[in-house]
Amino acid sequence: MKKLITLLVVGTGACVAVQAQTYTPIDLRLFNDGIHHWYLEHPVRTYETLKPEQIDLIGNHLVAYQNQDGGWPKNIDFLAIIDIDSVKRVYHRPTSTFDNRNIYAQAVYLSEVYKQVPDEKYKQSVIRAIEYILREQRPSGGWRGWDVDAITYNDDVMTGLMELLTTVEQGESPFEWTDADLRRRAREARDRALDVTLRCQIVVDGAKTGWCQQHDHTTLEAIGARSFELASLSPPETADILDYLMTIKNPDRRVIEAVTAAAAWLERSKIYGMRVERVSIPPEEATNHEYPYDLVVVEDPAARPIWARFCEIGTNRPFMCNRDGIKVYKLSDVVPERRVGYSWYNYSPQKTLDRYAVWKQVVAAE
Repeated sequence: MKKLITLLVVGTGACVAVQAQTYTPIDLRLFNDGIHHWYLEHPVRTYETLKPEQIDLIGNHLVAYQNQDGGWPKNIDFLAIIDIDSVKRVYHRPTSTFDNRNIYAQAVYLSEVYKQVPDEKYKQSVIRAIEYILREQRPSGGWRGWDVDAITYNDDVMTGLMELLTTVEQGESPFEWTDADLRRRAREARDRALDVTLRCQIVVDGAKTGWCQQHDHTTLEAIGARSFELASLSPPETADILDYLMTIKNPDRRVIEAVTAAAAWLERSKIYGMRVERVSIPPEEATNHEYPYDLVVVEDPAARPIWARFCEIGTNRPFMCNRDGIKVYKLSDVVPERRVGYSWYNYSPQKTLDRYAVWKQVVAAE
């Protein structure tokens, strides 16, 4: 799908009319988290946004926002038709970070752009991003997020980067253009990350269970991050790790044992007989413009299984936490701002367990 259109673009301090070509749209969902956080900080939109088929203009935005180190700042709306130089001058989080599914998303997107628009600047931008990823890998084999320098599984930091490096090392789409040296280094980095991930799996009473959101680079023990994110077993992060591990071709014994044990722990961690319901509140009582409601736990014998965000290591008891760092065990004991502003319960591990049921049969047949 290609056609010429005329578009008014705000560039480096001036409006210019350009002839822009439209192409086959590329999946933008990896940018959803960053754009979501952009709108949290900029709730009033006074600008237009690029269309999904305008991949060359989106690619130009990504290249323009890329930092000198090869990474990107987080929480940017890369589709916004605004003065990029002005944003860069005033933006208060200019540092490159993998937080909120950042950097590997841009690398994937730009490599897809390069397949349709073979401009060398896109290829070089991707190479710089991959070099940044390789350079930022800690001696532990892990990568840090934003909140703490630890092996970070929150926001798909580790799994997102391992998925990217796996695709690069295998020369799969959209990285067919990569050379042997880059593929080799991607494989070595991925192998180190996989090894530390398997070693981070938490053992309780001699049995492997799941993972925490973050693990210490040296001891590999579960550690906290923000004040309300305590060391714990985390079903959502465990599910994300399993989703990655189950994509590994010809898994070895370590991977099979890790997946099997973690899936069994997720099964044991299901919560039955309850659901979380939104309830209306007066507008003046809303603590966040994005969440103008409250949340309550409702007993419901017919409810589908749900998982807590955090479970105690040892007891497996679900818990929550306020910004004061004090652990609580009921959603009603979380202050309103945190009660609605954080995902304390979710259903995502069920999709992982459904995939595991298929994976288990395939592995058994090999």
